[in-house]
Parts: sequence; C-alpha cells; structure tokens
Amino acid sequence: MYSLSEIYGDAAQAQAKRYAKAIESFQAIFGEEGACRLFSAPGRSEIGGNHTDHNNGCVLAAGVSLDVIAVVRPTDDGIILIKSEGFEADNVSLSDLSPIEGEKNTSAALIRGVAAGFVNNGHKIGGFTAYTTSNVLKGSGLSSSAAFEVLVGTILSCLYNDGSVSAVEIAKIAQYAENAYFGKPSGLMDQMASSVGGFITIDFKNTAEPIIEEINYDFAKSGYALCIVDTKGNHADLTGEYAAIPSEMKNVAAFFGKKVLREITKTMLLEKLDEVRDACGDRAVLRALHFFDENERVAMQAKALNSGDFEEFLRLVNESGESSYCYLQNIFACSAPREQGLSLALYTAKKALGGEGACRVHGGGFAGTIQAFVPSAVLDDFIRAMDGVFGDGSCHVLSVRPVGGVEIEGIN
Repeated sequence: MYSLSEIYGDAAQAQAKRYAKAIESFQAIFGEEGACRLFSAPGRSEIGGNHTDHNNGCVLAAGVSLDVIAVVRPTDDGIILIKSEGFEADNVSLSDLSPIEGEKNTSAALIRGVAAGFVNNGHKIGGFTAYTTSNVLKGSGLSSSAAFEVLVGTILSCLYNDGSVSAVEIAKIAQYAENAYFGKPSGLMDQMASSVGGFITIDFKNTAEPIIEEINYDFAKSGYALCIVDTKGNHADLTGEYAAIPSEMKNVAAFFGKKVLREITKTMLLEKLDEVRDACGDRAVLRALHFFDENERVAMQAKALNSGDFEEFLRLVNESGESSYCYLQNIFACSAPREQGLSLALYTAKKALGGEGACRVHGGGFAGTIQAFVPSAVLDDFIRAMDGVFGDGSCHVLSVRPVGGVEIEGIN
C-alpha cells in the first residue's frame, strides 16, 4: 500500500479531500455498512516512441499525476458493479466471461475482459462494488481507458490475490481486455506505463516479455514543467487515419517477409528503397523510416536522462516532434484539411517557448493534444498563450507519478 504523500507529494492534502468526497458518493449509492478500500491508477504520457509499440518498437513513457480512483467494497455475489462518476453503472456477472458482441466499446467489456484475463492466467476473481472518479482527460492521449483497465486489475489483484499479480502481468491482461473484449487493437504501451508508473523505457521486441527499465532522473528538479495542451480537436471519423499507420508500417515489413518492422533493419529498407516505394508507396516508406529513427531516439533519450543531460534530452524531444510531423505524418489528417489544431498548437508553443524547451505531438495524433517541456520561468506566459488560442483550461501542467496502479493505505 502507498500513502497519499508517496503518490501525490505536495498535492496530498487536496487529494485527501477528493478521496473523502468519493467515499461519501460511494456510501450514498451503496450504503455505509462494510469497510471500504481505496485504489488508484494513473494516466500516462508518451515521452518518446511515437507510434512504435504496434510494430514491437521502443517507447519512453511516464505515469502522470492525473488518475482514476476507486472506493471499493468486496462482495460475495459474483458480480462486479462499478458506478463511475457521470455514467450509468456497469453490472458484470462473473458467471459469464465470454466476449459479448453488444458490449464492445463499453466499460463493461473492459471489466469482463480483465476478469477473464485473470482467470485465463490462473488467478482468482470475485465480486465487488465500486465508485470511481477520474481526472484523466479523455481524448488527450493520456489513456483514460488504460487507467480504468489497470484499476480493475489492481483491485482484483489486491482483493483476491493478496496483491501478487505483477504490474507487468496486469498490463498484459488489460491489453487483452481492450483487444479481445472492447474491440480496439491497441499496443501495450498505454497499459504498461499506467500499471508500472514512474519514468520508464519499454522495449517491445518480445511482446510476451517486454523489457522495462526505470529512468534514474528526478524530473521535479529539472526546472521544467510537463504540459499537455488540449486543442479540442474532433477525433470523429479519424479511425482510418490511425489504422493506416500500423498497417503501412507492417506492409513494409511484409515486403521483406516479416510481420512487423522490428524484424527488419533500416539498412535493409534503404538497400531496397526503390522496390519498396513501388510496392508500398512513399508514405509507408517515410513512416517506416520514422519508426527506425524513433527507436534509436528512445535509447538516446534514456541515456541523456540517466546521465543528467537534460538539454540533450530536450533536443531529442524536438527531433522526435519534427520526425512525427514530416515523416510519420500524424499531425493533421489529409481527409480533413480545415482542421489543423495540432499544427497551430505547435506553432504557438514554439513561439511561446522562444527557442527554449521542447514540444511535440502527444499520443496518436491527427487531433487532440501536444506535449511541451516548459521552463518554469516562462510557464505562466506559456499557459496564457495556449489558453488564448484553445480556450481557458486547455493547458494542463502535470508531474511524473512514481508508482502505477496501487492500493491506498488511507486518507487520514
């Protein structure tokens, strides 16, 4: 278990009020009889490795200070009942853990899928009632769905398995739930960063046994703030744009008789460049080149942070952003040329930073958010500049959270 101060630092007192309010809401819905337990799972920020995980690449990611929390009471009725603030309650019977077609794209599917993953892996499950509330921004690239999946997995681990299910295994189960039950073919980065927490690199060369390494760097002492700017773009009708990225990368791999780009090298691609261009098209080639360069950048970013060279780290963040813009091409959708909020956000951010710090696309791209590392001395001006374009509250200042999905020892 972790204390609020271990998780939230200086914000622990404010978080205590948030948990107390959640307990009141739980008791108003489910009654006051029986002891409650508290849980939390963070959102995540991708720091490096834009669109690399789905081709078994490398990423640099961090659990962040925004999270989904739960007040939980175990039950013996074989039902998981979760009431999330602002939504109808999900009621999932553990007597049927098979995927249900009509449940796809719902939180009930995620609950059922996580429970099924636990059973498939030989772990115990049981019922509980829960009230959850989240400040993880939806559609922000901070992965609210992964945080919810990890939360459910952490609850089942602590209630029925003495907390013995590892963070890595919970992440894999969460991905299974999202892929097989929710119906979204996501990579493993979101779940892994949320479940493990901290500032980490993840190498997905072997997806069954991803290599996770903690970064030995105290970001709080860097003199910079991590900002996520919500451009409030519309993600509707962009599924095809997102899906084209892994598909085109895998088409290049298929040219060489492989399934994913991690199974070939940049040298192999460059030696057959003309033939691959003819077979797969220029955009697929550029996206593949981004993949190879971005993989190398993740290792260089980790090295820079571990050696305390934050200026080199920032240079690499900017380089990553330029690669996403020019070669990965996920800053705006060609199918919606009037909507280029990310491009405008990057322009505004660079002007506000005045040659300092760094900025890049955050998450999947096309709409949504950018990420910026902002010197503390210009943070207020940066926030005003971004909010001035995208509306008040568009710029969110985050911190890196030291732990992933956890049980809270109490709020007193």
